[in-house]
Amino acid sequence: MRVLFILFALLPILEIALLINVGSVIGGWNTVGLVILSAFIGAYFVKREGVSTLQTAQEKMQRNEVPGKELVEGLMLVVAGILLVTPGFITDIFGFLLAMPGSRHFFAAQVSKHMKMRVVAPGMGPGASGFGQGQSPFGQSPFDERSRSHNNDGDVFEGEYTDHTTNDPDKRLK
Repeated sequence: MRVLFILFALLPILEIALLINVGSVIGGWNTVGLVILSAFIGAYFVKREGVSTLQTAQEKMQRNEVPGKELVEGLMLVVAGILLVTPGFITDIFGFLLAMPGSRHFFAAQVSKHMKMRVVAPGMGPGASGFGQGQSPFGQSPFDERSRSHNNDGDVFEGEYTDHTTNDPDKRLK
């Protein structure tokens, strides 16, 4: 909730204050020109990086690898594009950080690690769905005994699995 408050209340106020200060130093029309120029440069940069990321993802899919990192980076490029087109210098800074390959790779690694910890927790067994103690984001967990007893039409299969993600030489599961 705090993050949303900062994004929708404080960030526009800070952007307007910074635009007024920069406008008083370099002039109003120069400030408007600088904002428009940064939007065009940012859009070009995001497009170029997006095409590169898409090509890398397609190459990975042709090698039967999951392009998970590329999907996260593509999402970051979408956010970067939105931030760069939004008028203001603070959003441009964050947009360029997400659009530059070095910092984007760092942020993508952090987001991927966070998502893995929240969605696929190691050692998950029956009754654990990655959303808390037997909780699913859609209500009852499909691994819960109560849901299994209500579903007698034959589309629930019990079984065991072995995690081979660490021993996969082709790195298809990472």
